[in-house]
Amino acid sequence: MPIAELKRNVEAKMDQTIAVFKGGLTKIRTGRASPALLDTVQVDYYGALVPISQVANVSLLDARTVSVQPWEKGLGAKIEKAIRDSDLGLNPSSMGDLIRVPMPAMSEERRKELTKVVRGEGENAKIAIRNLRRDANDAVKKAVKDKLASEDEQKRSETDIQKVTDRHILVIDQLVAAKEQEIMAV
Repeated sequence: MPIAELKRNVEAKMDQTIAVFKGGLTKIRTGRASPALLDTVQVDYYGALVPISQVANVSLLDARTVSVQPWEKGLGAKIEKAIRDSDLGLNPSSMGDLIRVPMPAMSEERRKELTKVVRGEGENAKIAIRNLRRDANDAVKKAVKDKLASEDEQKRSETDIQKVTDRHILVIDQLVAAKEQEIMAV
């Protein structure tokens, strides 16, 4: 594999790592409501477990309330039970066809706990980025050993890969800081 292609591949994989990390951050509950919070909740729909978003319209009523509007009449009770049984600690209430899911206010202790979780997830993402860097550098060294690249190309590519790694780790640090600030805001 040419070194230029290797660099593009490692950068694409690092971008994917950041995308997965961002997706994970949306599932961490803050004081604000977000329709993405219910993405992990599964509802029994004719014997199959499906995400709520596939059987209902999930939207925001206000900053602290998520609304769930089932597409079929009989699903309201099942959706409400699924939300209640999930590990999110939410207590939905029905108003006719509409299910309201208010976000309870978080204590200071819970906020600090969540910032630790965010930092841990950020560290895991950084580890994944560093592992990609290591694998890329190993591939470059193997190319030099197999006489497919020169030592000058090795030094240049290792420097370039390090710059890409630093840039991606900076993005992760910024995402972690922003999420911590969002969690700690009352």
